[in-house]
Amino acid sequence: MKLLTADDVHRALVDSEVAVLRAVQSAYIAHDLGQSDLPFSAFVRPIDQPSTRFIALPAYLGGDHPLAGVKWVSSFPHNVDTGRQRASSLVLLSGLDTGYPRAIVEGSRINAWRTAASAALASMTLRAGNPVMVIGVIGCGTIALEQVRFLRVAHPESRTALLFDHDPQRARQFGDVIAREFPQLTPTIVDRAERVVEGADTVAVTTTAPAPWLTLPSSGRPAGQVLLHVSLRDLTTASILAARNVVDDVEHVNRENTSISLAARQQPDLSFVQGTLGSILRAGKYLPDPAGVVFSPFGLGILDLAVAALVLDRSSSLGLGTEVPGFDPPEHVVAGTIIDSTGARS
Repeated sequence: MKLLTADDVHRALVDSEVAVLRAVQSAYIAHDLGQSDLPFSAFVRPIDQPSTRFIALPAYLGGDHPLAGVKWVSSFPHNVDTGRQRASSLVLLSGLDTGYPRAIVEGSRINAWRTAASAALASMTLRAGNPVMVIGVIGCGTIALEQVRFLRVAHPESRTALLFDHDPQRARQFGDVIAREFPQLTPTIVDRAERVVEGADTVAVTTTAPAPWLTLPSSGRPAGQVLLHVSLRDLTTASILAARNVVDDVEHVNRENTSISLAARQQPDLSFVQGTLGSILRAGKYLPDPAGVVFSPFGLGILDLAVAALVLDRSSSLGLGTEVPGFDPPEHVVAGTIIDSTGARS
């Protein structure tokens, strides 16, 4: 079994944004074709820490190179206060010949990149060729930085980044990082989230909000705006019901108190959801709505598998990672007799 550390993953993903976008697109299309098995994510919440959680995302992704695995990801928002990353993650990949573990991969960058690539792919698809000159960010953290990275790849014409965070100092620090990392973008800090919504062609909402707080204005937004509701619980029920909504998977996103699930309590037929990104990608065309669209991605485990597989493949060609013995099951024992891999008894 191969062990890939955070540094291995980082080196494997250098200059691979386009490859990651393609891997995510292929995974979405495979899912829409029914070439996946995707059980619901399992949430584990420590009783004495209500704001924290662990999530297990098991998945099988078919197609030309099928694979199975699971992502185990944590979310501890208070880590940010001590200079640590909010989330950590591991991805376990298993072979489909024996089911034995094939790789354990440090998954924090995979998690961030698959999330950002999913959103950027949605923006590129739902904008349908219309330029994105202004990128908006609400919630200035690690995921937001990767959102900007991938939105720049999807929309190289962009020139301005409108930034809002409830912590103004964090927004200023984020703006400094944007100016350094993406010199083509001019960061502009604003004092209200609504100003981002009113001024950006594509808006990425990446907060850790546990409950809805953001109401979209009924007018005044740029024509055809794509709002990437990555954090899933920011938009009010009224905003969701009034919007044109696209999701990654209808059943997955309609749970765990997402804004979509709260809206479904008022409109159980889910008629406010117009489609999935995978079906739009398969169709190959999309007619933008001048009133804009909201994309709410629950975050599917198949995307982690797709990006982890890309990392594993690149690690082989780059000589990255460590082969660790001892993770195959021991030889089978029947009634005190050891049967080795050839079937011989001893």
